[in-house]
Order: sequence, then structure tokens, then C-alpha cells
Amino acid sequence: MKWLRICLVLAFAAAPGLHAQDYPNKPIRLIVPFAPGGGNDQVARAIAQDLASTLGQAVLVDNRAGAGGVVGAELAAKAAPDGYTLFLGGVGSLAVNPHVVPNISYDPLKDFVPIVLLASAPAVIVANPDVPFKTLPEMTAYAKAHPGALSYASNGNGSSAHISTLLYESLAGVDMLHVPYKGLAPALTDLLSGRVQIMFSSIVAIMPQIKAGKLRALAVTGSRRSFLLPDVPTVAQSGIAAYEAGSWYGLLAPRGTPEEVIRKVNQAANKALQQGRIKESLSTEGADVDGGSPSDFSNHIRLEYQRMGKLLSGRQITVN
Repeated sequence: MKWLRICLVLAFAAAPGLHAQDYPNKPIRLIVPFAPGGGNDQVARAIAQDLASTLGQAVLVDNRAGAGGVVGAELAAKAAPDGYTLFLGGVGSLAVNPHVVPNISYDPLKDFVPIVLLASAPAVIVANPDVPFKTLPEMTAYAKAHPGALSYASNGNGSSAHISTLLYESLAGVDMLHVPYKGLAPALTDLLSGRVQIMFSSIVAIMPQIKAGKLRALAVTGSRRSFLLPDVPTVAQSGIAAYEAGSWYGLLAPRGTPEEVIRKVNQAANKALQQGRIKESLSTEGADVDGGSPSDFSNHIRLEYQRMGKLLSGRQITVN
């Protein structure tokens, strides 16, 4: 009887490992916390196709929009940790929302297992051509000389554009007027008309207006120049050395997902990111391919979480 009990204990202990070795043997759900059609959805559908090819099972994108990414993140955090639910997380759901959403029910550092950082996409700072400055250093000087007078649009409180601008204000030592809109389209309309003066925006979304000369590109927000705007300097190159911002996207799984599953998905994702098809697909969003290990992504999330916490501490921001 004693040996029987030992055998049963060993059998149950080995079960997760055996399950992980057989993974995957059914379709995988990839939760995206935003509606179809945006940058998050584009990245998810690009990676899902190549993950399915490598893993031998369908990867089904499940868009769960709401509360600036909170709804989808909460759903993913509470899912069974068996590897059949993955989550596409980003700066909003993992680094910003936990600091600005009251009574949020998930902890990005405890409730998820990072798998891989997929891609990063900088924004571009654009200005209406009628403003009295042509470069970011000139804009900074103008903002310092006219506190609160320079207005900037964003596509909503707590959005990536809003947070990127707050970071610029903090590091540049300036104070500007925030004018939030319900989406990019109305914000862009008022920027083009001159009702607001500047905006931090997705490069792809604003490129037609830049090319047509309707908006002036001042700087990009990433750590390096964008391949879409090679002649436009970064914010750091424009005098604010510590600045870096933008969108990033990565795969995660609920806490407790077996390490073997995490390893398999990480390897499949890194393989996918080396393919020309996915690089081309991500480039349409102005995104650069990343990749790397789970620990690389874990460190990235922790640093971003801490950085956003410091930036947002004490600010009264309600996510749209």
C-alpha cells in the first residue's frame, strides 16, 4: 500500500510534464485586449499565423476590448494555466493601467508568465505647419517660454500618445495643455485645422499627412530612428537624452503555465520573427521585430512598469 501511494504521487507529479510534452494537441486562444483593426490586432494576427504553422495547431485571435485593455487582461489572467490561452500584452495593459485604473484585478508582474517580446513601434511628434517652431529643441524652448499655451491632442486619456507626451513634459521640464479625443480621427482633424498644435502619433497613421506637407515631423520617440522616417531624429538626438517611448507588444501566459510550454512557444515565436513575411507585416505598422528569451521580456516589463509608475504617481488620470 505504501508503494502504491508513492507511485500515485509520482504519477500525479509527472502529469504536468507529460501534458507539456504533448503540447499543443488542440487549438490555442490568443486574447487581444483591443478591437480588430488596430496595431495590437495586426501584430496578433501576424504572429498567430506563423505560430500555428510551427506548433501544428490553430492559434485563434480572440479580441476582448474594453477599458483601455483591462477587460482582456483580466480575462487572460484568470484563464487556465495550461498553455491554451495566451495573451498579447503591451505598455498599456502591463505598465500603465495598473497605475491608473482603480481596483484593477490583475498584477502584471505576478499574474502572467512572460514568453517573448515581439515588436516595438515608436511614435512621431508632429506639428501643424503654422506653429512658430520647426524642430523639437525649438518646440521645447517655445513651451518653456509659454507655459500651458502649447496644446497637444491625444486619442484618449491614458493612451500611448498621452503617456508619451507626459514623459516628454516630465523630462523636458515643460507644461502643455492636454486635449483628449475619442480616437485618432477627431484628434487628427483638429490638428490639421490648427485647433491644437502638436500630437504624438503612430507613424503609419500620420504618414500620409507628413508626406503631403500638411504636418511637420519633429522627432520620433524610439531609441533609434524609424525606417519609415530615416531623416527625422529621435527625441534623444534632439536633446532629451533619457527619453524613449512608444508601443510594444509581447506574448504572455497565465501564471502557473508549465515551463516546457513557455519554452515551446518562445522558440516558435522567435522562429516566426525571423521570417520575411512577418517582418513585412509588422513593418506596415511601423514596428521593429524584437524577440529574445522569457527573462528578457520579464526584465522589459518590470522596467517599464517601474518607469510608468514613477511617471504617473500622483497624477489624476482616468483611462478611456
